[in-house]
Amino acid sequence: MAATVHTRPPKYKSRFPTVLTAGFRFFFLAAGLFSVAAMAVWTLWLAALADGDTLEVLPVRMMPYLWHAHEMMFGYTAAVIAGFFVTAVPNWTATEEAGPRFVTICGAIWLSGRIAIWFSAWIDPLVVAAIDLAFIPVLSTAILGRLTQKSQLRNAVFLLLLSTLFAGNLMMHLDWIGWTNDLAETGVRLGIFTSAAMIAIIGGRVVPAFTRNALNRDGYAGALPRSFSWLDRVGILSSVLTALATLPFVPSWALGTLCLVAGAANLARLAGWQGLATRRNPILWILHVAYLLLSAGYLVYGSTLVFGILSETASLHLLAAGAIGCMTLAMMTRASLGHSGRPLLVSGPIVFAYLMVIGAAVFRTFGTIFIDYFPVMLISGTLWLLAFAVFAWVFFPILTRPRPARRGG
Repeated sequence: MAATVHTRPPKYKSRFPTVLTAGFRFFFLAAGLFSVAAMAVWTLWLAALADGDTLEVLPVRMMPYLWHAHEMMFGYTAAVIAGFFVTAVPNWTATEEAGPRFVTICGAIWLSGRIAIWFSAWIDPLVVAAIDLAFIPVLSTAILGRLTQKSQLRNAVFLLLLSTLFAGNLMMHLDWIGWTNDLAETGVRLGIFTSAAMIAIIGGRVVPAFTRNALNRDGYAGALPRSFSWLDRVGILSSVLTALATLPFVPSWALGTLCLVAGAANLARLAGWQGLATRRNPILWILHVAYLLLSAGYLVYGSTLVFGILSETASLHLLAAGAIGCMTLAMMTRASLGHSGRPLLVSGPIVFAYLMVIGAAVFRTFGTIFIDYFPVMLISGTLWLLAFAVFAWVFFPILTRPRPARRGG
């Protein structure tokens, strides 16, 4: 029998570098490195602005704050979403992963979008839009057939959410082309709330499941995570509706009310998942913290729209930098370790990165209550930079090298 076992690697491994052999490898590494670069540019621009300079040499067509918002949403976050879906959907559907050829093509389109946006002042805006908007449709071709299978109909909601993510990006480009007015900021919000809805759906599945598995493995004697189907439905439906309610014709009080419902429902879901039992396991507690920030982000944003407790932009960052930032970092670290054949244990530097991204989100949201705007922006930007620089440093060798050989061959 032993003679029939073949261990020769697939032919593509001789032609493609390791980082291109799986979606999570390329897109998680690209997301981490790009996040550092984009946040560095944004922080330097703010520092110059605080010093009285405007850095007018930036080669972007749009206002810098819109470039920042676009690239963190449709550059960084979209890359993480791509890495997740290209890796997870084949697992859900028991099908083969997208091969390195697809990862290379899709990755090249994503990178071309980043270059086109950066040099958008020198390129026809229609060309910029065509390049940047191509990414999500191409990505969808890798998962469309799988998610529309009869057994996967419950996951078809992700096709809707990818469509709304694409619509948010399209709104921004329509403004920059000059065909619409005042849609760019709506596009950012649509992207943020669509991503938050994905967290409510995916996080609602994986956070209690991962926690239950870990507690069972560790012989935990207390109560295990519990979920209630009616509460899950309220949390997911209200989260999806908040994304749709960001459209311009929906009054702000309606969006605010939906956010309050989504925040309360998702907080109630989280309360049953035994988060305190994970406090000694960083790769688990960061998932609970990310979901807590999702719930708090909905509540704070809804309270801002209904009661005016904070500035709208500041409160939005508890969802954007908090929920999305923490959950993407949590999933990138966990999936990179698991899918590269390594133990699900994070090092001290990654725990530091977790704390830095939490600090960046909380300080960006609430910091201006206590100190001036520019110090808040520079401190929170620096904390974010530290978090993702550490991630890129620690995970670069993990994502660019083959899986370690198992002991005993």
